[in-house]
Amino acid sequence: MLDRLPMSADQMSSIRGAVGRVNIWDGAIRTGKTIASLLAFLIFVAVAPHGGQLVVIARTRDSAYRNVFAPLMESSLFGPISKLVSYTYGAPTARILGRVVYVIGASDAKAEKVLRGLTVAGAYVDEITVIPEEFFTQLLGRMSVVGARLFGTTNPDSPAHWFKVRFLDRVRELDGWNHFHFKLAGADHLDPAYIAQISAEFTGLWYKRFILGEWVAAEGAVFDMWDPDVHTIPWDELPEMRELISVSLDYGTTNATAALILGVSAEIDHLGRPTPRLFFVDEYRHDSKVAQQKLTDAELGREFVRWLNDRHLPASTSSMLIPRFTIVDPSAASFKVELRKTHGIASTDADNDVLYGIRLMASLLASGVLLVARPTAAHPDRGCPGFIQEAPGYSWDPKATEKGEDKPLKIADHSLDGGRYGVATTENIWRRYIKLAA
Repeated sequence: MLDRLPMSADQMSSIRGAVGRVNIWDGAIRTGKTIASLLAFLIFVAVAPHGGQLVVIARTRDSAYRNVFAPLMESSLFGPISKLVSYTYGAPTARILGRVVYVIGASDAKAEKVLRGLTVAGAYVDEITVIPEEFFTQLLGRMSVVGARLFGTTNPDSPAHWFKVRFLDRVRELDGWNHFHFKLAGADHLDPAYIAQISAEFTGLWYKRFILGEWVAAEGAVFDMWDPDVHTIPWDELPEMRELISVSLDYGTTNATAALILGVSAEIDHLGRPTPRLFFVDEYRHDSKVAQQKLTDAELGREFVRWLNDRHLPASTSSMLIPRFTIVDPSAASFKVELRKTHGIASTDADNDVLYGIRLMASLLASGVLLVARPTAAHPDRGCPGFIQEAPGYSWDPKATEKGEDKPLKIADHSLDGGRYGVATTENIWRRYIKLAA
């Protein structure tokens, strides 16, 4: 199996060395740390002790499928062994080399309760820094089987993140812990031109974390790569859309209410190959401070639905598409009731993991696969002016940074929050079309 994979020296060394109780891969994106960790996990599963369960843990089962099982079932990566891995999207269990593997989503602190009662013989943890600390601590305590091992990956985060402070910074003191740090400079299996390309796609904080693999604090602008000349497109020039995935709404009473429609394009290149991108195509916004008028839920619902039923794309074959999903701020309980009872619109609670959503949107912007429609002289009431206005000033909270936390300032972020809800909540849908570095 090793012969069929182009492996770097760092990957090979980490696979041979992953024989401790806990084995962690971190560092720059695209360096092969996930493939190396998955291969090490497969080797372990083949000889894993009995008397306990095997578990795969990720932020959600969607991300477990995308980041763990999809690669494991890919024959071009793992050859004949891929046929010995089976997992149905969203299912609670999988099978790897004949062993039952429990698949657990750990998106919030409540997930820790899922582990209670389990005895763990082996674990694979995808993106440890987005897993709650209580969950990870509980997992370590559940690994009581003799010979149990944990295999985990992560991209760098804040230098004061609990995982770095409690574990990575003390790894030499922790018996049975192995840490493998990957840098792009050591990714000798990658084309230098590709390394140069992805290095150019990130700036500031994201460059230091994703490309240099450094654990650095957040400071300054959240979207420091934002460039209206690069990231916006005139509404009149929007391409044909494959579908409008969602309309996602950030609800406010004294603050603004903002909703953005997210679409995936039907673009093709000169060879006829699909080259889809994501677009925020249109925006609804009511700011009571600007309008000097507060709206009741009933009034806001009528305005929103009237806007939603309008045309959101330029005249084209896709111009009458409507969003598949209505996603609403999870705190907007009364407005969700209004939409359902008065207008018959069933809504989905937004994924409100702020840091994960920011990171996702930053990656999309940096990679050039997320664009925002801007108003034009011919259509001044179309596009997403609120998002475009808020993006440049969206900044990290310096007081939170001093405490080692990544938190944005809660100022002028209503359209940004609405957009973030759409991108994060529908990730499992647009990931089918959009390939994003991870």
